[in-house]
Amino acid sequence: MQASEIEALGTICVLAALADGTMSDGEREHVKAAFEGVGEGAGEGAEARALASAFRRAILGKTTIEAEARALTTPEARQYAFEMAVAVCDADGHHSEREKRFLDGLRASLGLDQAASAATLAQADELADIGLASQAPTAARTAAATATATIPADQKIAAEVDGSILRYAILNGALELLPQGLATMAIVPLQMKMVYGVGKAYGVSLDRGHIKEFIATIGVGMTSQVVEGFARDLLGGFAKKLLGKQAGKLVSASTGAAMSFATTYALGQVAKQYYAGGRKLSSVDLRAIFGREVERAKGLYAQYRPQVEEQARTVEPQKLLAMVRGA
Repeated sequence: MQASEIEALGTICVLAALADGTMSDGEREHVKAAFEGVGEGAGEGAEARALASAFRRAILGKTTIEAEARALTTPEARQYAFEMAVAVCDADGHHSEREKRFLDGLRASLGLDQAASAATLAQADELADIGLASQAPTAARTAAATATATIPADQKIAAEVDGSILRYAILNGALELLPQGLATMAIVPLQMKMVYGVGKAYGVSLDRGHIKEFIATIGVGMTSQVVEGFARDLLGGFAKKLLGKQAGKLVSASTGAAMSFATTYALGQVAKQYYAGGRKLSSVDLRAIFGREVERAKGLYAQYRPQVEEQARTVEPQKLLAMVRGA
């Protein structure tokens, strides 16, 4: 793929993040770091420079969605651009009216079918609004409960929470290996369900607003997390993702899978310490714990990579909503 197309996709991604006009300074810095950090990690290649340029052009208002759409020359790239923008707009909840206008304009500029695009947006909205409680126990949870039946109550809770956190981390790592753009969007709703479950295990009833605030306090921006995932795709795995989409196969995106695994695992462990300890940790403490847990989780990924890849093989993209509901 040409660097000009990577730049166009990156610019659309940032424009989508800015579309509702309510991005905080902190979230904007997270988005900037996502593009510049991924680019720096890849050296000074044309793709890395394209991503850095994409952020600057979008943030300074030096382009339009019409201009960026013209730079995308294949149907696959245009469809991916729309899925990416939808995922970013719905990252922190159901898209706003301003974001809908942005997406309508983007769809028209990309020349995409209106009915198919509406179906993509409806699926994203349902993911964004998914309930926090799991609908039914899975075999993994049932087995975990059986295995801990004779353990003292506090240890049993801790063991079950650890098992749940690991399960969510493996699942979110697996989603990064799927070629569909909306698979990335499922990561944040699953993280919210995970935090809800951790709180419930320790007797704390959480709503969506509290969970969003908790995640933001730790420094895991919802929009920027989705943007960073797409930035990694654009730099290292986008062509493979398109190939995977056309062939109906998984793609090689080990860096993205490792990061989603690590972020989800660390978020769960911070939530466990916070709610198990009576919610007494400060924001500084929470961020410090999160940083340590991310590094620990990166080390764990090699151990669980086979399970991540096996999980990815079992995920059916057309059943993504049902999977998230039942997680």
